[in-house]
Amino acid sequence: MVKIAAFIKANKQFTFFSLLAAAVIAVAWLAPLLPIQDPYAAVMRDSLQAPSAEHWFGTDKLGRDVFSRVIFGARTSLSATLTLVFCIFLLGSVLGVLAGYFGKLVDTVIMRVADMMISFPGMILAIAIAGILGASITNAVIAITMVSWTKYARLSRSLVLKIRHKDYVAAATVTGSRTLYILRRYMLPNALPTLVITAATDIGGMMLELAGLSFLGFGALAPTPEWGLMLNEGRSCLENAPWMMIFPGLAIFLVVVIFNLLGDSLRDVLDPRTDN
Repeated sequence: MVKIAAFIKANKQFTFFSLLAAAVIAVAWLAPLLPIQDPYAAVMRDSLQAPSAEHWFGTDKLGRDVFSRVIFGARTSLSATLTLVFCIFLLGSVLGVLAGYFGKLVDTVIMRVADMMISFPGMILAIAIAGILGASITNAVIAITMVSWTKYARLSRSLVLKIRHKDYVAAATVTGSRTLYILRRYMLPNALPTLVITAATDIGGMMLELAGLSFLGFGALAPTPEWGLMLNEGRSCLENAPWMMIFPGLAIFLVVVIFNLLGDSLRDVLDPRTDN
């Protein structure tokens, strides 16, 4: 307990934003258990009602409660975003570590593929891939993963190259240590902190990209409550029912800010060059 208290005292900003992020995740996870209205229940007589005591965020054009849809939208958006970040992190890190450690043909093939992906505008390529695969939140995650793994691959490769020829790695190789052991014991521990920081700071950006694909019709499909899709649905009613866009947009803004600041504070905790 003393160590935990000392850590909290030394990292107040990280603790604060960790609690906020945990609260957002808890709300998303517990959404089905919360005493709110059914986000899928369409009541046409309640169509486009302004915010009130009965409907805190108003209703959409089908009479569905916007507040409950924003809450359930957190469940959809957060789960898809965290899955996306994990996929990018895993794929890019593994390929980058392999490229940096083995070099030669492996490095050439992986890096040339990465260069090819970088040569295209990322969002445009993601839209093209999502359009080919078909509109769904799963395909949106796949599309963004295919165009975003390159950053992690190049970063992990550069981190591995820094220690690839160190004496202790050469000693491990000479003494007969297996490749998997060297990767697990020396390469990953050196690359992991920087990669984790990068992943944490990317959560907000990846959420915006997913919301963008849904807004354009390449992500989540109706009637799924998803923030980007809700913004798209509210476009046609912006003048007479602005709450349909205000509240999903505000939810995206707040969550992105929380996770961006969490990533920045995590850098202060994990980066050894930063004094806490």
